[in-house]
Order: sequence, then C-alpha cells, then structure tokens
Amino acid sequence: MDFQPAYIEAYKRGDLERKIEQAFNALHSCTLCPRQCKVDRSSRQRGICKTGIQAKVASYQPHFGEEKVLVGSGGSGTIFFSNCNLMCNFCQNFDISHSGQGEEVTDTQLANMMIWLQNYGCHNINLVTPSHIVPQILSALKISIENGLSIPLVYNTSSYDSVFTIKLLDGIIDIYMPDFKFMDPIQSELNMNASDYPEIAKRAILEMYRQVGDLVVDSKGIAQRGLIVRHLLMPGNTNGAKEIFEFISNSVSRNTFTNILKQYQPLGTASQIPQINKRITDIEFNQSLELARLSGLHRIIY
Repeated sequence: MDFQPAYIEAYKRGDLERKIEQAFNALHSCTLCPRQCKVDRSSRQRGICKTGIQAKVASYQPHFGEEKVLVGSGGSGTIFFSNCNLMCNFCQNFDISHSGQGEEVTDTQLANMMIWLQNYGCHNINLVTPSHIVPQILSALKISIENGLSIPLVYNTSSYDSVFTIKLLDGIIDIYMPDFKFMDPIQSELNMNASDYPEIAKRAILEMYRQVGDLVVDSKGIAQRGLIVRHLLMPGNTNGAKEIFEFISNSVSRNTFTNILKQYQPLGTASQIPQINKRITDIEFNQSLELARLSGLHRIIY
C-alpha cells in the first residue's frame, strides 16, 4: 500500500480545520510554547519569540546535510523559520534565531514554498524551529493539501515545546525530530534561560513518541513516519549525554533512531562562557557514543 501522510486524513475528517482554529485562538494570549508569554500576537504584540500573526521565513531549499533517511536522492525540503522561543546562546543560526533575519510571509506564500519543495523532488517538508509558528503552519498546510501536497511533514525542534501544542499536531506531523539538548537545569538556565527545559523536553518527546512511534522507513530507506532524536554533544559533557541516552532508551524506546551530533562550535555568545568556549574532543565523542550503546540504544547514527 502506498504511503499517505497523516495530515491527509485529518484534512478529510475536518480535524485540520478545527486544529487551525484552536491554534490561532491560542495567539490571542499566547501560550503556544512553555514561555507562556500571554501576549496578543494577533494584535502585533510580541513575546520572547518576537513573532506576530505572520510566520517569518529565513530561507527554504532542498537540504542535503540532514540525516540520510530524510535526504535520500532528492533532499529534505527545509523551511527555516526566523526567531525562536528558546534562543540558545551557542546557536549555529544566531542571525536567524536571535536577530530575526528573514521575511514575513502569508500563509499562502508558506504553502507555495511547501509545494515548490515537493515539485523539486524533496522527500519531505522539514519545518525548522517551528514551535512558535504552529498556527501558521497548520493554515498553510490546508492550502498546500488543496494544491496537492503529499509528502511527510518533519517537525524539527529544540524540544522546548508545550504538550498542548504537540497534541494539536497529533494526526498532522509524520516525523518528529527533537534535539534533546540539556538534562541539567543549571546548564539549561545558563545557556538558554530555561531551567525547566529538561522536564519540558521529556514530556514533549514522550508525547511525540506516543503519536508516531519508532521510525519507519520505506524500501529505499527514506523516513515515512516516526521519531528521530538528536543530541548535540557539548564540551565537558555539560549537557548530560548519559542521562539523556538513558531517558531515551528506558522511557521512550530502545529502538529510537538517535543521531549523536558532534559538530558543536562556540558560536553566538558561547565564547563568553569558558566552559563551552571550545570544541568537543575525539575522546569525549567516543565516550558519548559508548554511553549511548551501553544505554541500550542501537539505531545510532553520527
């Protein structure tokens, strides 16, 4: 049987229309993310994400640097949203997340980007930093479906997501790709101004897994549905790799497709913090890889 994205059925049942209404209602006193700013984004007020009623897009293009299960031969159709609800001090896209580089777009323009990426031959629509743009994504998705969108949606997130918002996406998102960054509240506060990050991320990832389960790929090895967890290694194990791997293995699934990222650089304002103003060493990487294996995880890439 041919694969059909989850959102097609949601559209046919009328669930998508209902979710769009719920999501936009949340903007009037914004509680879409754990920051709970409660500003009226529909009347041009701005919270931490500095985003109003329209999505802001920094770029969109076929991306060939993502996981192979997403890239295949046609690339992953990435849409990089401007601004962020988390804003890590070491963000590799600092100009996008902190400075807000990009252009505001209508829902129709966002839908046209999705269709363009599909027509180019991309295997999926990869929504990068989407946590604060969920209403606009849902609205654009409806337009996209009516214009023939039929490839998986990837929710590519920092994991600082409210369970309320992730539940809105139940039956919509095919592939969740959270980056579980920190297990230590102190480091979370220092680097992201979010001491609650570990608990928020755990709850969000568990809900994501409940919705989509372990990653399923087609006969060509291209992801169709499921969970991919990323973990960006930090120098000195400041973000608790061992604890994160054990949580994934014991509380989510030992079959979780896990990507251990070793490309950390002290970008943004990270150079001002001696503890993380350096690259990780080969020894640290190898130790982390062994910790992942010892936790019971076996679908590991790096």
